[in-house]
Amino acid sequence: MNIFPLVAPLLADDQTAAAVLDAVPCYPVPPSGSSPAIDALRASRAGHGFIVGRDGMMLILRRPWLALDYRVTEGPECHAPYGDVGADDIKLRCGLIPGDLLEEATDQFHAALPNEAAAFVLWNERTGEFALEFPAIDEATPSRLVYRTPQPGPDLHVVVDMHSHGRGGAFFSATDNADDAHATKIAMVLGHVDQPENVQIVTRLCASGMFISLKRFPFDVTEEPADAA
Repeated sequence: MNIFPLVAPLLADDQTAAAVLDAVPCYPVPPSGSSPAIDALRASRAGHGFIVGRDGMMLILRRPWLALDYRVTEGPECHAPYGDVGADDIKLRCGLIPGDLLEEATDQFHAALPNEAAAFVLWNERTGEFALEFPAIDEATPSRLVYRTPQPGPDLHVVVDMHSHGRGGAFFSATDNADDAHATKIAMVLGHVDQPENVQIVTRLCASGMFISLKRFPFDVTEEPADAA
């Protein structure tokens, strides 16, 4: 006899709560490791949700330019009759960014010395083309920069948000952490831009309040720069 109900109970009887759970779903991983719901989440154009397995809970986040699978917890201490969530994975759906855009941004940062400067890389989902945009600057000094994030038009997506530290070293400040906490983007800081042969670069992926290291430099360059210490 089947002791389970034929219709699964609702996860929430409040409309607002139900809308939240629908927008950010959480699915158990079957022993086989896959399900139509999980496959649909991974194949989505944009959105995010979680999957839970015997080896932990994983965030699945999708943007037109990004596919991120990232384990946010390890497996439970108790036995869980589920499959594995699998390994972390970060893919740039947009592909690597042309290296000449980084060169152009670096040249502009050098021209702005002694002040800090900023640039954004935008990706056109329809054409597959990248473009560099220099934002409106509200304040720029050798140690402080206030600039405005662009508001992309149709089919355009912010992929990289980069700024310089002028003659100083490259690092993410407390202000950067606060600014990046609610964004999905690649963040970069360039330091020592007064030394063309010794420019420092630090890079991270910002997603769901997390700062994640990238295994590969996002620009298509001959030699990948080493992160600053």
